[in-house]
Amino acid sequence: MNGGFHRGVALASSIVGASAVALDGTVLTVVQPVLQRDLDATVAQVQWAGTGYLVAVASLLVLAGRLGDRHGHERLFALGILGFGAASAGIAVAPDIGWVIGLRVVQGVFGALLQPATLGMLRTSFPPDRLAGPIALRTVAIGLAAAAGPLVGGVLVAHFGWRAVFVLNIVPATLTGVLVLALRTPESEGAGGARAARSGRIDPVGALLLAVTLVCSVHALVAVPADGITRVTAAVGAAAVVSGACLVRHERCARDPLVPSAVLGSPPVAAALAVLVCASAAMLGALFAVMYLLQDGLGQDPLRGSLTALPGAAAMILAAPLAPVLTRRLGPRRTVTPAALALAAGAALLSGTGPTAAAPWSACTGFVLLGAGFGTVMVAATAVAVREAPAEHAGVTGGLQQTAMNIGPAVGIAAATAVMSGAADIADGTGRALLLLASFAVLGAVLALRLPSGGPSGSARRPSADLPSRPDPVGSAPSADR
Repeated sequence: MNGGFHRGVALASSIVGASAVALDGTVLTVVQPVLQRDLDATVAQVQWAGTGYLVAVASLLVLAGRLGDRHGHERLFALGILGFGAASAGIAVAPDIGWVIGLRVVQGVFGALLQPATLGMLRTSFPPDRLAGPIALRTVAIGLAAAAGPLVGGVLVAHFGWRAVFVLNIVPATLTGVLVLALRTPESEGAGGARAARSGRIDPVGALLLAVTLVCSVHALVAVPADGITRVTAAVGAAAVVSGACLVRHERCARDPLVPSAVLGSPPVAAALAVLVCASAAMLGALFAVMYLLQDGLGQDPLRGSLTALPGAAAMILAAPLAPVLTRRLGPRRTVTPAALALAAGAALLSGTGPTAAAPWSACTGFVLLGAGFGTVMVAATAVAVREAPAEHAGVTGGLQQTAMNIGPAVGIAAATAVMSGAADIADGTGRALLLLASFAVLGAVLALRLPSGGPSGSARRPSADLPSRPDPVGSAPSADR
């Protein structure tokens, strides 16, 4: 198959898969109240429909990436997106809330399979120095899907009911999955088989410890702001710490670790992942805090609140395709650092939002800074993480990137909730929370100083030491300065 055509299929599949997940997550914000009434469910049950999905995704992303490295990213992507669509169809006909919760967990499992593959396919299809462009297009698509989600969800719920929202993914998921299976190339299958032969066995102990660590961490981050520190939340938090310590010790001693040292042992990859955690915590935490203030503090309805935040979505969509240009001209370090500071400035500016005449302009400017900063950071830092890791570990790297993008928002929302719940005045509490979130973005800017200053490093273009050498991708060139 023509290499350009195969790259086009990989890019289109990556965009469809990432957009389906983003759209599914945002339309649910509109569905939940109607679903609760229609199925006679409690608020806690409806929340578990979201939490169960998040826990399933977060706990399996890295393992799914590892499976993609062994068995081929196209195969894992097709399995993931077909299963995601099938679970959506099941939810659309679910008779009660128990079925919805269970099928959302199943949907999370398949979502975990497809998400790392959306980056793994790009890494194995494009040379390292051309990755930023495809990643930018993927980010733009995610931004458009996330921005359209509440509007699409509102229209579907108003005219067809909440079940129509879950029908939305069935056709594109099925068509994309079948297309990827039909157009898999012998070359990609051969590469996947070679990777499988060289990558050793899957580490079941490491996978279990990582899953326990992430499940306990996510549960604690979700439960503590709502319930406070109870015996249960304290025990869950302690379990996360203990299992995390055991995971680190095990990975250092394992013959075939779940996360190879070539990935997390790379300073640029580790720095990029840390920046993504900080930036996503600041961005999603700030959105949560400001939406809470606008609706509960200033009395805006959800639609008006969403329109207030619209400049941020537009700025993110516009900034994403500019990020590769800035990265080529300035390097990742000089691109991500000021972008993270812009994100911090946006959160700080929004901390002054209140019932004053200047508030609308302040909010608009703050959201623009948030969106532009986050869109740039997301594209540039993701490109660094994916291109600096060896291609044979692209799936694990994609899983770690997606894990960072799941853990970061949980941390940001938990931090904002903790600060806001302890304040007597909602505006004061929101302001303090936003300043704390701004400090997360500043930390991200500091960590960005460890990113490369130039293009792809030599290690990103060479295979690991245990692999036979192979030619560098066409178009890549050594970088003199990292």
